[in-house]
Amino acid sequence: MVIEEAVNGRDDMLIDGQMADQVLPSGFNPNFLKLYYVKLFPYGDIFRWMSYGNDGKHPACDKSYFGRRELSFTLENDIYLRFLSFNSVSELEKGIREKCPFKIDIGPVYSVDPAKRHAYAQSGENVFKPVERELIFDIDITDYDDVRYCCSGADVCLDCWPLMTAAIKVINTALRDDFGFRHILWVYSGRRGVHCWVCDGKARRLTNEQRAAIADYFRVYKGSENSKKKVSLTGHALHPFLVRSYTEVLKDLFEQTLLSSQQIFSTEDKCEKVLEMIPDESVSAELRGRWQKRSSGSKDNINAVRWEHLKHTLQSGRHKGQGLRRCVEEIVFSFSYPRLDMEVSKHMNHLLKAPFCVHPKTGRVCVPIDPVHCHDFDPTTVPTLSQLLQELNSGGMGQEGDNDWDRTSLGESVRFFRSSFLEPLLKSCKEEMESAYNSKLQQSKNSMIW
Repeated sequence: MVIEEAVNGRDDMLIDGQMADQVLPSGFNPNFLKLYYVKLFPYGDIFRWMSYGNDGKHPACDKSYFGRRELSFTLENDIYLRFLSFNSVSELEKGIREKCPFKIDIGPVYSVDPAKRHAYAQSGENVFKPVERELIFDIDITDYDDVRYCCSGADVCLDCWPLMTAAIKVINTALRDDFGFRHILWVYSGRRGVHCWVCDGKARRLTNEQRAAIADYFRVYKGSENSKKKVSLTGHALHPFLVRSYTEVLKDLFEQTLLSSQQIFSTEDKCEKVLEMIPDESVSAELRGRWQKRSSGSKDNINAVRWEHLKHTLQSGRHKGQGLRRCVEEIVFSFSYPRLDMEVSKHMNHLLKAPFCVHPKTGRVCVPIDPVHCHDFDPTTVPTLSQLLQELNSGGMGQEGDNDWDRTSLGESVRFFRSSFLEPLLKSCKEEMESAYNSKLQQSKNSMIW
């Protein structure tokens, strides 16, 4: 059997259709993971990405670059291995195949080989420190539990997933338009969220203080867990970033999707949650009384009707209470604005799950997400280990390609990773490397002339 060969560690296993008619168990399976690492994990693409052009023959290449990158493995029974390093793609592949990690995390590039950090520590000099790291963002849908009523905890469905779609749209646009970053990778976490990797050279070289400043740029959700009002939009005018986020993404998300999918005004408790965000009790009382008197009407439109009542009351100009001017926008932001794990973005030494890992709780692969078409992404259709194994054993999807993943539903994700992210990134790295090298040569020539 194919699975038996995978467990025994054989690399020359045959995918011959023996299991094509069998129904494989869904979810995560360590036996399937071994086969995944043998047949499907894109080692070469991950290596080329994390090398940033330093794996070539150009005289400016830093041959030690990839070997100074920290990787960590989480093994079965929560055995955690940190500060692992590999000097080549073959070493990386060998290490992953041998250990068969349930999770792979990527850390920063250090000043020295992280696996040899103790030897440098004995010298008495603080030479072991992070020198490069992608700017990263981690958005988890569990942080929206106070405003999503369809699911809670690790559960996610198509009614609440649009919150992740909106987060991608808001953050991606700001990173490109406001900060000028170009090489941005969005990845499904495999279960309940999304990760963002900003890979431009200027992003990788940001200090912790600069990373914190960028993270704070996105900070709007500031309330504590027990705060009734968690968003406060102050000042004479909203920042252009907030205006763009509201008009282009959040307003439509709230009114066209969340009102109905989350049934935001369908019960008294849910209505009270919204009314508590209004700083003027007289306005809250007026709306509460109106809704209690007019509880008739179809359940299908009660959310839209009550939202229009609230907007009209707050925006009619009849009430002049403090803080009412932007209350409608604050309510929309409270329900829909991206909620970032700020600490992940602020520090260079924070680790983040590698793309194309398999989530140990769901068995789903952490595939890239196209931010341009993120509204089409469906987390419930992301390939699982069992699905990929089934596709391999049934002959795959369509014609057999040069790579095994070409014969599975993982192929589309690998091709997208290459064409939309990796190839433009490496082209930019080559240009940057060439420019820096030529500049250094010119400086050398100038010094000789002097």
